Amino acid sequence: MTQTRIIIIAKEPRPGHVKTRLIPALGEAGAAQLADQMLQYTLRQALEAGLGPVELCVSPEPRAAYWQQLAGADQAKVSSQTEGDLGQRMATAARAALHQGLPVMLIGTDCPDLSAGRLRQMADQLQHHDACLCPVLDGGYALLGLRRFHPSLFNDIPWSTAEVARITRQRLAALGWRFAESETLNDIDEPEDLLKLMSTRPNFIQPPTEN
Repeated sequence: MTQTRIIIIAKEPRPGHVKTRLIPALGEAGAAQLADQMLQYTLRQALEAGLGPVELCVSPEPRAAYWQQLAGADQAKVSSQTEGDLGQRMATAARAALHQGLPVMLIGTDCPDLSAGRLRQMADQLQHHDACLCPVLDGGYALLGLRRFHPSLFNDIPWSTAEVARITRQRLAALGWRFAESETLNDIDEPEDLLKLMSTRPNFIQPPTEN
């Protein structure tokens, strides 16, 4: 299989700054701890997939102690997200990676369904398509794979809405690109998503640790 670069778009799990929609259910500390667990899980799966280079594209500060202490981070490149909205940050990361000559898969940290096996499956699809997509139940996507770059996939998209995957499909089709798509996956953004997570991975949510 041709090597594929995996770029994890990640945010340091600081209480009150991550998973804010889950704070009413988990509290600031609990939401941040879940974000930390999901980030660690995502990195483990990306490394276990064994597809090629893994990059953590992070905010707000790649030199923060968190990234230096994160298990597995020494096996990945840690880079800084650029300024701008999510689309601008993803576009910059994707363009830079593609310039290095490898297909790229951009992933977030909100989708426990993105196992190492799933990542390998999508990388295989990407060998035969211009792009690949893993949609999620809320209308967004958990993975966008690319063999080529076009800014329309990132510009003027209403991020964090139910329209993201639909618009992305439309733009891929307008470009005339062949793309593969997985079945719709689960991601964890809203309190009701926690019920699905607890039913499928009951040990994933841990009580908040005391400082």
